Amino acid sequence: MRRAIEAGSKLLHASNALQPPAYLSTSSRLYSSETITCTLFPGDGIGPEIADAVKTIFEAAKAPIDWDEQYIGKVADPRTNSMVTRENLDSVLKHRVGLKGPMATPIGKGHRSLNLTLRKELQLYANVRPCFSIPGYKTRYDDVNLITIRENTEGEYSGLEHEVVPGVVESLKVITRNASTRVAEYAFKYARDNGRKRVNSIHKANIMKMADGLFIKCCREVHEKYPEIEYSETIVDNACMQLVKNPAQFDVLVMPNLYGDIISDLCAGLIGGLGLTPSANIGANGLALMEAVHGTAPDIAGQDKANPTALLLSSVMMLRHLGLPEHADRIQNAVLDTIAEGKVITGDLGGKSKCSEFTNAIIDHMQ
Repeated sequence: MRRAIEAGSKLLHASNALQPPAYLSTSSRLYSSETITCTLFPGDGIGPEIADAVKTIFEAAKAPIDWDEQYIGKVADPRTNSMVTRENLDSVLKHRVGLKGPMATPIGKGHRSLNLTLRKELQLYANVRPCFSIPGYKTRYDDVNLITIRENTEGEYSGLEHEVVPGVVESLKVITRNASTRVAEYAFKYARDNGRKRVNSIHKANIMKMADGLFIKCCREVHEKYPEIEYSETIVDNACMQLVKNPAQFDVLVMPNLYGDIISDLCAGLIGGLGLTPSANIGANGLALMEAVHGTAPDIAGQDKANPTALLLSSVMMLRHLGLPEHADRIQNAVLDTIAEGKVITGDLGGKSKCSEFTNAIIDHMQ
């Protein structure tokens, strides 16, 4: 069991929560040992509960983090056309690093998605998710170890929709050379810096010959600068089939926005769900917003039943980005030890423990 836990720890390091500059190498800042202020969006539903778990564990680990807590507005801010306010955005821009709990956007309303607003306004151009088998938590697969890197600002999520005539809606997909090259560059550099061997571009260029054709053309051009990295291309529907047949054949996957949204969730399902999956949104010059990508789970909100693992592992990524690997290791190992032990785990992991009990067990494993 210990070997399995150590393997899982190395996997998290080798995926995305690595110490700079191997992971999140966009930051050029040198952080001192003094307290660092980071933005925190507790979020909706179970968000405040799992955010409290993170804060409690950070305090126990003596992580030198102060939180600038930000709350989303109740009505749309005309400055952003979203319930994300200008003050919310300015907090992330000021501190450069943040952590975000789950947020709910009402369906069918006239304002932009909360997540879309944050990604576009802050130009968080790459969504990076490590997907690895959790030691001690059995799923259908035992050898998942891959990274999805999703272009985060355009594609079908460009937000350009209109009604042509009643009953006919047009939604525009936008693919640009700049955004495609930028995310491809990130993917190949990430693979090189982390000892990964392969980058696979996911596309539908057989149908969308111009849009997805441009995306894979940019990937091919970037690959020429990284000849040591193997490169291949897979049509998105075949990629989904291959992932559920044998996820071990994949290493680093890079793809446009919509495909990345779908495939990253598919990959989370391979290892037990979104409740176990960390994530980071990366921008230029060290800007990074880590997040739990699961839903707000309003059916269990306020009942002390939530699993904080995804937000905790995302916070581990944040600590490594800030140059605090010792604190990151301590929290990460405690989370993996607690899950592997299997005595105090939440309902979604097959246990009966409360969120607060799971949090306390993690703290006990840090002693």
